[in-house]
Amino acid sequence: MSQGFWVFSEIDGLMAKSAAAKKMAGGSDSPRSARKRKAILDAATEIFLKGGYLGTNMDEIAALSEVSKQTVYKHFASKEALFIAVVSSMTDETGDIVRSEVAELDGSGDVAEYLRNYAYRQLTAVLTPHVMQLRRLVIGEVSRFPDLAKVLYERGPMRAVAALAALFEHLADRRVLVIEDPWVAASHFNWLIMADPLNRAMLLGDAAIPKQAELRRHAAEAVRIFLAAYGRK
Repeated sequence: MSQGFWVFSEIDGLMAKSAAAKKMAGGSDSPRSARKRKAILDAATEIFLKGGYLGTNMDEIAALSEVSKQTVYKHFASKEALFIAVVSSMTDETGDIVRSEVAELDGSGDVAEYLRNYAYRQLTAVLTPHVMQLRRLVIGEVSRFPDLAKVLYERGPMRAVAALAALFEHLADRRVLVIEDPWVAASHFNWLIMADPLNRAMLLGDAAIPKQAELRRHAAEAVRIFLAAYGRK
């Protein structure tokens, strides 16, 4: 069994458990119930990112979401469950942005241009103040919630690498790229793109998030280096 398949299986299992928990906690699937759940999640995201886990209480979340505290607990059994839902939701949404807004490469497409667009989209999806705050928050709470850090890792970087590995395997089969191990190539591509700007933003704060023009230059250079190693000569 490939490493990429294992990661997707782990992610699918986590998402299935999350969906089951939502159904149990949330009760009705009516539009009104869904709106309340979203309002709670949005409020909790804002408050957790601002105050951290210990600095957040359910009364604040109920007030900001304009529902009763009882309603919050109807949808989320505990503060911990709500925190996990916030992290899971934000991580999934970030990954979905990259994959949903980059079209598939057709047979006549320019692979370099395609990879530049993919790289740029990944950079702009991840390098946002909210996502950076989330990552710092989870790192700060890793001793309290080690499984949550695993969720962030598997649904974030590993989900990105697994998707890239599947793409590169397909491109290698079409003889567009020369790749022996798609997973290794995907990891190289992912971290050529993400390592430097992500570390700067994480350690130096939101002001260190590069501007769009710089991200485009960075994406283009990362793709150039990647294709020097894996492109057909």
